[in-house]
Amino acid sequence: MSALSELYREIALCRRCEIAKSRTRVVPGEGAENAGIMFIGEAPGWHEDQQGRPFVGPAGQFLEHLLTSIGLRREQVYITNIIKSRPPNNREPLPIEIQNCSEWLDRQIQIIHPKMIVTLGRYSMARFFPEKSISKVHGTAQKRDGIIYFAMYHPAAALHQQSLRQTIEADMLKITAVLSQAETVAEPGQQAQQLSMF
Repeated sequence: MSALSELYREIALCRRCEIAKSRTRVVPGEGAENAGIMFIGEAPGWHEDQQGRPFVGPAGQFLEHLLTSIGLRREQVYITNIIKSRPPNNREPLPIEIQNCSEWLDRQIQIIHPKMIVTLGRYSMARFFPEKSISKVHGTAQKRDGIIYFAMYHPAAALHQQSLRQTIEADMLKITAVLSQAETVAEPGQQAQQLSMF
């Protein structure tokens, strides 16, 4: 059994949060175990809860469109969320839920060991870019312990606020440049830079 399959089995048995009682299926994540890029969203929604797969609803379709724009397919990357069970009525994840699920996310990062982690939305951004606001930090990269962290708005934001769609598309296009300039991405203490496109 692969390390990820074993982890998924453990996640499926997890009952630390109240929301475990109301979920249809746990949504651990999916993708290549050796993925170079890992996308971390916020929480499963209704479609994800039904299928046990992350980003399969309208936001997921937009994410697939974004991946195509940089020449990637869904199965080449790894996609997960900060929390692994759907909060009732798609409410925002609670701090205790994020904390309870943090072990699972840490282990996913450890197993996959991606070159780059792309945070989708403010909850996943807050974990890796503490005390920053998404409107200021989106489209910027920072390197820690050999991993590049890149912040983006959540794809669902474009569905609610059409004006963000172009911003999200433009940020996505920066990913290939950031990866190719990996050595120039700032470590903490240095100024995180807004990467220019050629």
